Amino acid sequence: MQLSPEHRYFLVLHQGIVPSGFNLVLNGLIAWLLFRSASSIPLWGESGMGIDLLATAFLLPFLTCLIVSRLVGGQVRAGKLSPLPERQVPQVGWSHRPVLTRGLLLGAGGVLLGAIPLLIALSLGNAQPFAVGSFIGFKAAWAALLAAVATPIVGWWALAHASREPA
Repeated sequence: MQLSPEHRYFLVLHQGIVPSGFNLVLNGLIAWLLFRSASSIPLWGESGMGIDLLATAFLLPFLTCLIVSRLVGGQVRAGKLSPLPERQVPQVGWSHRPVLTRGLLLGAGGVLLGAIPLLIALSLGNAQPFAVGSFIGFKAAWAALLAAVATPIVGWWALAHASREPA
């Protein structure tokens, strides 16, 4: 299945590069706001990075799905983004599910495939508490990577869903 240049551009730039940069900045800022007064950040505990990474792994894809699905549907309806040709619209699959279901699936996937393996690796490596600046950079980069994986999936599902709707 060959995507049109418009749809490739949409998925690579608008659903890949831009959200990665946005989440790099946003999650760095959130980490700074949450942890700026800490002397260091342990892996586990009330102010630990474990809970923060688990929450981010769920919330980033979940909220992205809710927001992007609505935005992409609006772009297609307004004619700012062309719908997929009928032959490229999946006849079955996750794009047929309600947005909330897709968001929950992606949130669970972020936790199971993103946060848990990372936390296991940090635990097995006996990770020492992070300095605040190091954690902020780590969290920002990790969220950008998570967005680079999740947002194109959301964008594709949203585009496929919007392409099935009557004009």
